Amino acid sequence: MKKNDVAVDVEDLSRRFGDFVAVDNISLSVKKGEVFGFLGPNGAGKSTTIKMLCGLLLPSSGSGTVGGYDIITQSEDIKKTIGYMSQKFSLYDDLTVEENINFFSGIYTVPEEQKEARKQWALDMAGLRDKKGAITKTLPGGFKQRLALGCAILHEPPILFLDEPTSGVDPISRRNFWKLIYEMSKAGTTVFVTTHYMDEADYCDRLALIYRGKIIAEGTPNELKLEHMTKDVLEIEVDRVVEAMTILNGNKIETAVFGSLLHATVDSAEVGIPGVRKLLGESNIAVRKIEKIVPSLEDVFVTLIEVS
Repeated sequence: MKKNDVAVDVEDLSRRFGDFVAVDNISLSVKKGEVFGFLGPNGAGKSTTIKMLCGLLLPSSGSGTVGGYDIITQSEDIKKTIGYMSQKFSLYDDLTVEENINFFSGIYTVPEEQKEARKQWALDMAGLRDKKGAITKTLPGGFKQRLALGCAILHEPPILFLDEPTSGVDPISRRNFWKLIYEMSKAGTTVFVTTHYMDEADYCDRLALIYRGKIIAEGTPNELKLEHMTKDVLEIEVDRVVEAMTILNGNKIETAVFGSLLHATVDSAEVGIPGVRKLLGESNIAVRKIEKIVPSLEDVFVTLIEVS
């Protein structure tokens, strides 16, 4: 990757709080215009990393640049270059929709002659033109989310950091939000997004999986599925899901619930399918369907955690 093509570049980045290591020697690069996902469970170190990249928290060690600016010595320049949306949406609940937009327009020093046009754009994007006088805390989660995004990009930043942006909103709002992310990426904006929703990782151009402060894998969604999933995944439909899962896990077949189905990880589908049928049949659990499937990123993540 050429240096001029890089929006975010960090090497051996760490952050310690006393004896606790929140981020442990991570290195990554994000291309300009890319949707880069930072995927991991709560407490993995995602928010701490994003705060260091946004110039809000100094690293304990390591180095990095965002938009060409040094994360240690040029944090103020970084803040002017980026857009940042925290998982709490960064909004002031007691202000109206319009007052929030006006406030962030000032914070991001949007030129006076552009403020009105950018405000109208944000209202349209969030679908809040008719609710600009509404108190922000009265808005449903999906509207708050889009308003927060609009406020974060009023100044049209080239790099956007989104920290758990879809946490706590309904599935339809999540899907619509990702459409907005795609539109920004197509227009050239670099989007660095953290999430603990495994299904959202498939929306990213590339992603890094982080667990206990360490990056355990990095690549495109397909690369992660092909390179890091050495076992086969079976999708199983049974009449007693929890009991079936308990039996299979008790027989050292890693199994988890996926909706109304089970996903079981086996060394070989050819051997695993009859073996699962036999185990469940011995407990009089009817297997309606069992087949080998393409692994999800959640399957990949669980497998990587087991060996890390």
